[in-house]
Amino acid sequence: MLCLKLKKPILKLTNKDYNENGLSELLALYGSAYNVNIKIFNDLQHTITGWPGGKPNADDTYRPERAKPFPKKVLVFSPHPDDDVISMGGTLRRLVQQGHEVHVAYETSGNIAVGDDEVQRFMHFINGFNQIFGDNKDECIKDKYSEIKKFLAEKKEGDIDSCDILTIKGLIRRGEARIACTFNQVPLNRCHFLDLPFYETGKIEKSPISEADIDKVLKLIREVKPHQIYVAGDLADPHGTHRVCTDAVLAAIDIEKEAKAEWLKDCRIWMYRGAWAEWEIENIEMAVPLSPEELRAKRISILKHQSQMESAPFLGNDERLFWQRSEDRNRGTAELYDQLGLACYEAMEAFVEYIPL
Repeated sequence: MLCLKLKKPILKLTNKDYNENGLSELLALYGSAYNVNIKIFNDLQHTITGWPGGKPNADDTYRPERAKPFPKKVLVFSPHPDDDVISMGGTLRRLVQQGHEVHVAYETSGNIAVGDDEVQRFMHFINGFNQIFGDNKDECIKDKYSEIKKFLAEKKEGDIDSCDILTIKGLIRRGEARIACTFNQVPLNRCHFLDLPFYETGKIEKSPISEADIDKVLKLIREVKPHQIYVAGDLADPHGTHRVCTDAVLAAIDIEKEAKAEWLKDCRIWMYRGAWAEWEIENIEMAVPLSPEELRAKRISILKHQSQMESAPFLGNDERLFWQRSEDRNRGTAELYDQLGLACYEAMEAFVEYIPL
């Protein structure tokens, strides 16, 4: 971007700056650097909103989201059980606080991303709990405990987990997601665990998307009939789960579009990005600013996912933890807007609108 190259805010760019950097066609189109600058500045300014669900009783001509209806039904799709808070935790919290009916749909169990030590920790707790509060006579529980303990002791690197261990790992991630939702004041009856079948291979390599995956998404969408849908647009996820999950959502939306579903006529779809990348500034269509307190609350909600801290198996080559990546990215977006001469915020979450063809 010219501003960053020249280290100038938008409104300080001159005719000379455009001409010397191969952008003279913009001057021919708009007449002068002043006109170009005002156009770009206003376009970026209009992406910023503290009301991601729309501001009631306000002129929404230049706002990224419409004022009506209010409150809205909002459906946030999270590929893994922590992508919602990592990618848009501040926006999610703001939507709840501003009175919208927020639902969160966790598309996969995320079970392969839980370390064995987390299973052992919970197994020790269950064993101790049964010894203290149970009658200690349930042989079935004792046998299962011994079986899992033996499997983990003999497990070698690269071995696939047993169904029981995958179930426990999935339960661990469900529990963390519920705690994070409770922290963000999302009622537990609005937390939906889809457990899409494509993911349940027990391996990094997943099955292809199928009708069963799309049907689960379709059923939930028809049940909620949302006015807003948030989906992962972070296709840089190295394991491909985000892409498959988003494909399932978009396929379900296409089915509803083909069926001319009434709810879809009044629904907007926003794409967020996760821990791996951020939208380019020229593509951002909604930027939600976060205060220092809101960024801190977002960090706390990410930290509720304890199994995804230091011991998580798939953190990638980036040594930063997910909350650190998220904060750095959100602060970076805010700094970029500041460098361009717009308002200076602590952090920002960015979104791009998806319009079904």
